[in-house]
Amino acid sequence: MKQIPLAIGPEPQPRFDNFLPGPNAAALAHLQGLAGPGAPLYLWGPAGSGKSHLLRALAARVQQRGEGVGWFDAGDALPWSARPGWSLVVIDRCEALDAAGQHAAFTLFVEAGTLGLQVAAAGRLPPVDLPLRDDLRTRLAWGHVFGLQPLADAEARAVLRREADRRGLFLSDEVMNHLLTHFERDLGHLMRLLDRLDHYGLAQARRITLPLLRQMLAEDAQASGPAGARCGRGEVSPA
Repeated sequence: MKQIPLAIGPEPQPRFDNFLPGPNAAALAHLQGLAGPGAPLYLWGPAGSGKSHLLRALAARVQQRGEGVGWFDAGDALPWSARPGWSLVVIDRCEALDAAGQHAAFTLFVEAGTLGLQVAAAGRLPPVDLPLRDDLRTRLAWGHVFGLQPLADAEARAVLRREADRRGLFLSDEVMNHLLTHFERDLGHLMRLLDRLDHYGLAQARRITLPLLRQMLAEDAQASGPAGARCGRGEVSPA
């Protein structure tokens, strides 16, 4: 019989003070220094480089001031429109915008300018390489642009160690090495894997070891068979 794992509480919300900057200190400092609407901001980099963390931390701080935030993802349904009372508009996954999404994003830029809103956007490519219409690409490149880099090995270890300590878990070097050498360095993926491992260890009433990790992965692979999110449109509530 397996134990039912106890609830461990919600994941910590992305904030500036729980972001490990590594090579991305300039971007962090810029976002922390934003006092109000200004030039557009665009963050680019591969998955796991911290784009969404920083944008959600910015959105959380804006909401803490009692101001509204609109969050739009390339996969969200149309139409998009800015609302009075917002002070920040976020456009995520710009590289995935189709023709209709590009029109909607450009319209948001126009509305944001009229309403005096801050625009913050993110994508995997620098503005010049985005497969977008020229006027939208120009808007994204006009303001402050920061290229983000994934954390180095030591920094990724520090993030995992910090999260494990928060959960009261002990991760041996053997387990840590396996996580960092056999899986993507996308921190979002690693955090979800750590969460799964935490729950699995509780259910098995066993401490986290490399054999336990391998057992969990084998069961996951078996359950998945031969074949082996996103935020919604409108106002975001990251707090």
